Amino acid sequence: MSETFFPEYPPNISDENLQTLKNLAIDWSLSHGLVIRPPTNLSNNSFVMHAPVSLFPSPFPRKTYDEAIELQPAFNLLFHRLSQDFEFITHAIKEITGVDDFVDNLYKIYLKVKEEGIVQPISLGLHRSDYLLQVPPNATEANILQVEFNTISSSFSSLSSLTGDLHKQSTKYFNSSELLKKDSLPLNDSMTSLPKGLAKAHELYGSPNAVVMMVVIDEERNAFDQRWIEYNLLNNHTVHIIRKTLAEINDQGKLDSKTKALIIDGKEVAVTYFRSGYSPEQHPTKKEWDARLLIERSKSIKCPSISYQLVGAKKVQQLLAMPGIVEKYVTDPTEAKKLRASFAGLHPLDSSPEGEAAVKLAMKNPESYVMKPQREGGGNNIYANDIPPMLSKLSVSERSSYILMDLIQPPLMKNIILRQGELIKGEMISELGIYGIFIGGEGENEVIMNEIGGHLLRTKGRKTNEGGVATGFAVIDSPLLI
Repeated sequence: MSETFFPEYPPNISDENLQTLKNLAIDWSLSHGLVIRPPTNLSNNSFVMHAPVSLFPSPFPRKTYDEAIELQPAFNLLFHRLSQDFEFITHAIKEITGVDDFVDNLYKIYLKVKEEGIVQPISLGLHRSDYLLQVPPNATEANILQVEFNTISSSFSSLSSLTGDLHKQSTKYFNSSELLKKDSLPLNDSMTSLPKGLAKAHELYGSPNAVVMMVVIDEERNAFDQRWIEYNLLNNHTVHIIRKTLAEINDQGKLDSKTKALIIDGKEVAVTYFRSGYSPEQHPTKKEWDARLLIERSKSIKCPSISYQLVGAKKVQQLLAMPGIVEKYVTDPTEAKKLRASFAGLHPLDSSPEGEAAVKLAMKNPESYVMKPQREGGGNNIYANDIPPMLSKLSVSERSSYILMDLIQPPLMKNIILRQGELIKGEMISELGIYGIFIGGEGENEVIMNEIGGHLLRTKGRKTNEGGVATGFAVIDSPLLI
């Protein structure tokens, strides 16, 4: 780990004021909707608790924050162009399908709708590109390295925005005006930006009475991050929302034989927004896969489409790091260079010479790497000393479903986090996510909307490998630009 970043942080505050601030943060969260449901009360809708948050915003270099913001439109367009390239998707995914049933089923749907003819050429992407800081050897400034690019269920846009509002209150306890220069707490419009993208897709569909359908899992029916999105859609855009599981869509949904409109409960679906569907556990039976195929065959605008979900695979991230791939889709050399500068070291684990070399590196120095499967949602990666035994038990073909990534070593910082009513002090690391909203038409160059959608900062203890908030590893934070 790098040395502690900004060692005089957090601000010096007495124990008495700290307890007062903790209670105020809890009360503010409960009264402003910065809440979650306790996991043990999923069947009881009457209980909520404050979301896990940092008590103060975390220091983050302004220069690298600005770089991440600048990169987002370029990444939005790059992934759209990848999604339009049949040969690239086939090359990236085909080898994985033989050893990964989940990816195989997604790919079969992709091939099926490609063969039948894509009914809806418009694609909606509500993306999030995630980064960690790293200070290169002998350097005095940090740079950003991309952890991953999310194309499905990019969560916490609403709670992230509310956390920024909370921190505007907690920074009143700072005793240093030097920390609160102009724009130290950057505007975060993520609560309204994602609904804006959904509303624009609804408008493009062209049927005012059609609905937006959120695809959810049962326990997410009342997830507050999703409810805030619904609130903004309904109140700011007069768009109505329904919520269905994949199993319910299979049982209740049908296609209009002439228009291919998706009809559920007598309602036409203009936009299908997947807040689930990114893991095998969310497809326990054939019903769920049949529902995904039904949606993909329909005229509904998907977020994401099956091609967008496929190019979000970790294998695609690894292929982009290979010479000439980015440059094929990004013709501006300066822009391509900036994108490449954000890539960490990425390696295949297949039977190629590069893959065999990566296996040797990982076996020799496992603490320098992380193994990543083609999964979203947190809790899936393999770190350090767990890598060699995993590699040893995998066949060569099974290895190909993973990639190897250089372990990013972010600088440490100190902060105080608030989880389940308790304060935890210590050394932390933070991961910055930048939201992007992209709507593309037919072909790789038809851009209808390409915007930045705000940010998410997640902070966790220094010894924690995974970084998901929903999975209990991290808390929601916001950047204090310095």
